[in-house]
Amino acid sequence: MIGPLMRRRPRGRSEGEKPFWISYADLMTAMMTLFLAAMAVTMVAITREVQQEKVKEVVRAEEIKQICDGLEARFSTHPYIRVDCVDNRISFGDAGRFGHNDYRLPPEAGASLAQLVPAVLETADNELGRKWFKQIVIEGFTDTDGSYLYNLHLSLQRSEWVMCMLLDPRRSSDLKLSSAQLQRVRDLFLAGGVSFNGAKRDEGNNEDKNASRRVELRLQFYGLKEQEVGVPTRPTFASPTDDRCMLP
Repeated sequence: MIGPLMRRRPRGRSEGEKPFWISYADLMTAMMTLFLAAMAVTMVAITREVQQEKVKEVVRAEEIKQICDGLEARFSTHPYIRVDCVDNRISFGDAGRFGHNDYRLPPEAGASLAQLVPAVLETADNELGRKWFKQIVIEGFTDTDGSYLYNLHLSLQRSEWVMCMLLDPRRSSDLKLSSAQLQRVRDLFLAGGVSFNGAKRDEGNNEDKNASRRVELRLQFYGLKEQEVGVPTRPTFASPTDDRCMLP
């Protein structure tokens, strides 16, 4: 008689008989978990980078405003010069207005430029200026009389005339710049015509032709990417101290 302890127990499934591959559902679950984890890490990294860029842009805007506010404060009581820190523009009032079909400014413009230009150069060469100041575009505007090409040519002449006043001592006896300052003018100032695209309007929304015939300086600043990589310097011309205006 075989005792209860001697009875053969049913043999369980051996290790070799157990399934080696996990089920398809378990595999997809694991892959989805890994994908979600990777996406979460990526989203955190992207969010952090975007936030850092926003902080940099806020700092840039604040520092540029400091630059412009400094210029605005220096000329807050000037009879002609107006610094607009919303659009980053400098206007000259009656001293910056041209006669009909004329590209020459009145005598008051020379005195105004003699006060403004050294201040702009000083601002461009301080700590924040070296960081963000890119260039100053001289824009000559016309009214809407005449054809487009005629006004385009006239606006170019008007902006070029202002550049002549800055660099050619025969055109402005008020402006006394050193050789170093003249070179900085060449580096920073750029003449560019804009035709009649910025015609001024009166309260009745009619064109104010006298106010439209004007010159303005547009302040341009580096963007974040430009500030990081820098912008190539302009070439140095053969006779930097002997500039002569070609306008009659």
